[in-house]
Amino acid sequence: MRGWWQEISGLVLPVACAGCGTARTQLCEECALTLYGSAARRARPLPEPDGLPVVHAAAPYADAVRAVLLAHKERGVLGLARPLGVAIAGAVRAGMPRAVRGTGPLLLVPVPSARRAVRARGHDAARRMTQAAAAELRRTGTEARALPVLRQRREIADQSGLTARERVTNLAGALEVVAGGGRLLEGGRAVLVDDLMTTGASLAEAARALQAVPGLSFPAFVRLSAAVVAAPPQSFGINRN
Repeated sequence: MRGWWQEISGLVLPVACAGCGTARTQLCEECALTLYGSAARRARPLPEPDGLPVVHAAAPYADAVRAVLLAHKERGVLGLARPLGVAIAGAVRAGMPRAVRGTGPLLLVPVPSARRAVRARGHDAARRMTQAAAAELRRTGTEARALPVLRQRREIADQSGLTARERVTNLAGALEVVAGGGRLLEGGRAVLVDDLMTTGASLAEAARALQAVPGLSFPAFVRLSAAVVAAPPQSFGINRN
């Protein structure tokens, strides 16, 4: 019910840019360029958790980008899923080496949110963005589809306020692939998708869960990668050895 109302209200109520507040547009041209107008870059947290795949982010998590992500996730501005999907699609492309193109469709696997968070928000932000990213990739000639095969197998504590090490502990073993998910992953190349990378703990746990599927190997995990909308500005520093 809440998701339906959010869809309708976006059509009838006055709108303002989610990034800067400019009237009569859900996302102004300037904020759209901030979100996905530059080439996605490699992002690496410090410390970097074990098992973290190669991550590319479309933009630094600051100012307009932060506001757009929060508007979509927390305030249910569902029309922002499409531009966020465009941003994720750019990050997916940046992490797709030419050597493995053509090894099957890209399978965009969203990192699942806690069920209680999805219920409270009235929509699944990660799934919406992943579907939009897959649609954008198909529109521009890349075979891709959203594949939400990960789920939380146990409750986890609220991540806010936890240190990087505490987040790794909190998430250890928390995710699993749904029954039959391994079969759906066969024949494609998996790319993990999330809105934001901070410490990298969620993406590392998601990678572990995917790679734990018995018998699943090539081409699904040829350089398993991840794509996010944003990462902290310091994550874009000089790549470390």
